[in-house]
Amino acid sequence: MAITNLIGSSPKFRALLEEIEMVAPVDSAVLVRGETGTGKEVVAQAIHAASPRRQQPFVAINCAAIPAALLESELFGYERGAFTGAVTHREGRFQAADRGTLFLDEIGDLPLELQPKLLRVLQERQIERLGSSRTIPVNVRVIAATNQDLWGMVQEKKFRADLYYRLNVFPINLPPLRERDGDIPLLVSHFVRKFAERQGKSIDCIPEEVMEALESHHWPGNIRELQNFIERAVIMTTGAVLRPRLAEFHMQRASSEVRTLADAERAHIVATLRESNWVVGGPSGAAARLGLPRTSLISRMQRLGLSKHSAAQNARPWTSADTDGHLANAAGAGYGGSAREQIYAR
Repeated sequence: MAITNLIGSSPKFRALLEEIEMVAPVDSAVLVRGETGTGKEVVAQAIHAASPRRQQPFVAINCAAIPAALLESELFGYERGAFTGAVTHREGRFQAADRGTLFLDEIGDLPLELQPKLLRVLQERQIERLGSSRTIPVNVRVIAATNQDLWGMVQEKKFRADLYYRLNVFPINLPPLRERDGDIPLLVSHFVRKFAERQGKSIDCIPEEVMEALESHHWPGNIRELQNFIERAVIMTTGAVLRPRLAEFHMQRASSEVRTLADAERAHIVATLRESNWVVGGPSGAAARLGLPRTSLISRMQRLGLSKHSAAQNARPWTSADTDGHLANAAGAGYGGSAREQIYAR
């Protein structure tokens, strides 16, 4: 079975091809999981192209890109007069993919109120357009994809367990590019040829030091980041030798180090605050434990957007409004001394 549009030779890539070859001939639902930029839609297209449905439509929809109010009509269609502006009927993506494959990208962003309706379609193999009670049979193979921890969302009641099990019949986990040893040279050569041809250029040499730099880069954006980088490199190249701007890597590393230091500072302060039960001042408070003046720690907390609530629930950064709210609560509770002293001494 020939699988096109997938490039690589690493052990993890070959294992991926084997999974695609196993699931492509059957109609079972597939859940493709992987980081952003790993090629989830390309894998879905490969499954469709290697399946008996290959001559029928492959229809994709990004569940995160369409407002929740419109997503239902995009999926199932609507009848004339179903809502303001519906001057005619329209087929949804399920009908458009009839006898073919429907790719539901970013399925973790599907609103909770739509999940029972999607589950019913998967179970009953029929849809109802908005504004109609008539059922329409559909024969669709569904492939879903996500970069989120869908099972974790189930535990947090953010995704329905029954829908998760319906979609997760055959899970495929895509490895990030940094774990695909040996695949980068193949991908680089492919993208150089692709973009050179598109731009009417002839580039037949990739310097060894350039390839070494590309292979050693972490590629947090995975294949999509590599593709965009090579496209820029081809644009900037005027001769037959690829001349990318490798200084971008140094800038990214410097930026990453800055973020890492900020994250480390935040984590250390939060851990100390938890040890002191979020008491900032006093001999046993977090400021004393950190060896900082109380006012310095308060300043850092404000700069990092830290409060007990934000650390516990990953809420929005600390603002003056938050401070004022805590002050009002402290004053209302009848603490002695000024409210501002109380909130930062606790």
